[in-house]
Amino acid sequence: MRPTFSTSGTSRTAGHAAFDLRYDSFVSVLRTLALLLTAGALLDGAIAADAPGSSLAAPPTQAITSRAVMTGEQVMRILDETVDWYRTLGAQQQSATQPSDLLILYANRQIADRAIGLAFEIARANAELLSSEADVAQKAAADAASSPQALQRVQQQLDGRRAKIQAEIASTQRRLAAAPKAQGAEVQTRISELQSELDLVNARRNLHGSMSQFTYQSDANGAGVNALKAHIDAIAVSIPSSSGGAGPAGAAAGSASGSAAAPTASSPLSTGSDNGSGRLGIWDLAANVLRLSDKIRTIDIVDRRTAALQDTFMQIRTPPQEKIKALSARGDALAEQADSSNGAALKGVRDQFDTLAWLFKQTAAILLPLSQEGVLLDQYRRNLSSWRDNAKSQYLDALKALGVRLAILLALLAIVFVAAEAWRRGVLRYVQEPRRRYQLLLVRRIVFWALVVAIVGFTFATDLGSLATFAGLLTAGVAVAMQSVLVSIVGYFFLIGKYGIRVGDRVQIGSVTGEVIDLGLVRLHLMELSGQGSLGPTGRVVAFANSIVFQASGGIFKQIPGVNLAWHDITLTLPPKADPSAMKEKLLAAANQVLSEYSEDMARQTREIQKTTSLHAGGEAQAQVQLRFSASGVEALVRYPVQLQRAAEIDERISRELLKVITDAAA
Repeated sequence: MRPTFSTSGTSRTAGHAAFDLRYDSFVSVLRTLALLLTAGALLDGAIAADAPGSSLAAPPTQAITSRAVMTGEQVMRILDETVDWYRTLGAQQQSATQPSDLLILYANRQIADRAIGLAFEIARANAELLSSEADVAQKAAADAASSPQALQRVQQQLDGRRAKIQAEIASTQRRLAAAPKAQGAEVQTRISELQSELDLVNARRNLHGSMSQFTYQSDANGAGVNALKAHIDAIAVSIPSSSGGAGPAGAAAGSASGSAAAPTASSPLSTGSDNGSGRLGIWDLAANVLRLSDKIRTIDIVDRRTAALQDTFMQIRTPPQEKIKALSARGDALAEQADSSNGAALKGVRDQFDTLAWLFKQTAAILLPLSQEGVLLDQYRRNLSSWRDNAKSQYLDALKALGVRLAILLALLAIVFVAAEAWRRGVLRYVQEPRRRYQLLLVRRIVFWALVVAIVGFTFATDLGSLATFAGLLTAGVAVAMQSVLVSIVGYFFLIGKYGIRVGDRVQIGSVTGEVIDLGLVRLHLMELSGQGSLGPTGRVVAFANSIVFQASGGIFKQIPGVNLAWHDITLTLPPKADPSAMKEKLLAAANQVLSEYSEDMARQTREIQKTTSLHAGGEAQAQVQLRFSASGVEALVRYPVQLQRAAEIDERISRELLKVITDAAA
């Protein structure tokens, strides 16, 4: 760009100077861009060299890069494994149900709080070593073009150049205000050139600022160490017992947390501290066996996790031990070097001694907690072993108690089964009457299942008092809800009694006469018989609830088994002029003449009635005639027995004979 004014030598000189300045600035920008590209390439090479599995040779500062005994990834892996192990205290707390369990849990909590505190001490000490490595690496690379320090120096130079241009612009603006009108254009042009130069410097400054920020964020040493420290602090805050940090304060916090946790851990004692010895129910004994089995399994899992963590700490113990030996050997070598050094070299030896002392202290801060971790985890595993032995002893006792209860249950059920089978065989052998045999077998079935339910219920029950209360309430509810059904069931036992009914009996219930075709536990069924003429089935089945035996308005009339006899009667009005006594004799003779044909069967049935009812009065079943006065004259009541199968036939023949006697007397 050429100046727009050339009226004098002074102005041309100023224009050439401005052009040279802009040219130099442009060249400087190109150089800066080339420098940044070179820095990016070097940074990519450094990242590739630090990547895992890289085949590049180690940097010459081998002593500096080997300060830390663990990488950041190893530190985080150890912390994650330790925190996961620490969280097994929750599973132990759920399994602790005995006072001895709570004591072991309290001791394990104390050990776990201290162990995780030492783990954070190890992590923080190694993070300090990693931070020291990062600082030394940055100082060693401070003169490199790709280092953040070099970019920062360029940024500072640009800041100074920017301030100088701004001051010159301000001075030129003041000169413009006081300059004559003829020089105003020249001064204004100068201000424009300075403003353009300032814009270019600002652009360079922004570019360097962005590159500096990118280089700082891409610094694997500095940014990675800071992220590691932040991650360690975040994990420590997430664990209340370890949030106090390492050292005595952290240990005190852990102890306080363990003390506070002891009452909390005792909460399971109120829910299930009984090991099953005070409760005799098989259900509780089986649940206790399963609970103890789960407890043993939980203890084994925690022990395996503890052993794995112990192995991890044993493996990472070797690098700090070797580091301590190397630092001791380096210190001895420096001591020999100090004996033969002059005053100028002693200052460098002293700085190395200070560095070695700090490294020894930080490495010892890792090695000592690792040794303490081993001792604590040994004690932790001994506590778990004692807990496991105690749980196994309880498990065997509970298993033995469960086996005894199951043996008692099986023995009682076997006795009941044997008794029921003996009952059945005795009934089948010694009771020949089908009806009586059926009743005894029914009672056997009821008694058998009632005993089985009672034995199983009392065996599985935990609290007999609660079982009795529950059974009482349940029985009352069932009695109210199923009152009619229960009454019918009770009526069933009355119906099958000594004078009860059975299938095939002819009964009369109310106005219904029928033959029993089914007798159930709740109701009975009758095949209805015709009430007029010959008794025959009508084709209808009538059902009655067994509770009818308790109804006052009802009633069941039943023929005695083997007896088919009934009594009918006829009322006749005697003629006015007839002799009542003679008429009585004639009517009685006519009725007996008809009944003589059925006398043998009626005599047998009469004897059966006397045998069944133990009633010996009344003699044979014969016709009877009874005279009585009425408004119309003298009446004769003829009463005679009939066979139910031939009732209509007998009624017709007797009626015909009696009518003949009355007709002859009237004539």
